[in-house]
Amino acid sequence: MAKKCAHVGGQAVIEGVLMKNESKIAIAVRKPNKKISLKKMRYPSIAKKVKFLGWPFCRGIVNLIEMLVLGIKALNYSANESMGEKDEKITKTEFAVTTIIAMSVAVGLFILLPLYLTKITRTEGILFNLIDGVIRVVIFVLYILVISLMKDVKRLFEYHGAEHKTVNCYEAGKKITLKNVKKYTTSHRRCGTTFLLIVLVISILIFSLIVTDSFWIKFAGRILLLPVIAGISYELLKLGAKFPKN
Repeated sequence: MAKKCAHVGGQAVIEGVLMKNESKIAIAVRKPNKKISLKKMRYPSIAKKVKFLGWPFCRGIVNLIEMLVLGIKALNYSANESMGEKDEKITKTEFAVTTIIAMSVAVGLFILLPLYLTKITRTEGILFNLIDGVIRVVIFVLYILVISLMKDVKRLFEYHGAEHKTVNCYEAGKKITLKNVKKYTTSHRRCGTTFLLIVLVISILIFSLIVTDSFWIKFAGRILLLPVIAGISYELLKLGAKFPKN
């Protein structure tokens, strides 16, 4: 029986994948000439230096922030590497502006819009938060379905599946070869999409703690409680990963 390896994580980037373990990352991007651009670097978590940040619930918040920062940098790198030599490269300022706009749209779409639509129903208490949560889940599912129709996003999803196959192969203790990787599924129990779905469900319970009639206090509370929700969701994701057959 093959010896199991330590857990690794990753994500799809433009025309490639990012892979990460506890201290290092590697980004592989397919260039227009079909050659693979590979970038490797050390990226130890701050939780290794500040012990309490590695405690349960704290580590989920730290992991979320680190992966967001790392993901943004990786997308910027992959965007430039996937372009032709004659194409104008994306500057850090342009990418920063794009990122801010994207995050603002995400907040508006998944927090502000559901809250506004729920307000129209004139419900209160648990029912209000339940309707708010259901609307958020519906918007999320519709969002995934719509963007999956886009050619570039569909390509990104393909790399996402390839990343899962590779992680599954590696964590099973098998040698990373094309033949071995093909045997494994494109789904993974620690997938970021699964994490987001857990966040959506947990948010319904946590947002119930915000007892006020003020629309903007409810909105601000939802923003401020995101780290708490992320911490709880991360622990549930890790717990579920211990029972892969369930």
